[in-house]
Amino acid sequence: MNKEALEAIVARQKPGAKFVVSAEMLGMNVVDFDLQAKRWAEENGPGFTTTGVPFRKVIDGQFLIQRLTLLKNT
Repeated sequence: MNKEALEAIVARQKPGAKFVVSAEMLGMNVVDFDLQAKRWAEENGPGFTTTGVPFRKVIDGQFLIQRLTLLKNT
């Protein structure tokens, strides 16, 4: 995962703002992003919590998270 890209995206948001991150935005493939997004859904991420329903993409018959809506912590 491109940690610097994630930190830059989160830093641009105002506290309480909803925003989207995707596999492409972080330079990740969908399989790796799906695993990371599931961790964030369970544990939250650095400076944000997950919200809403993840956007999924079907790859080889599996529904994988491709895009996730986040809420910046206050």
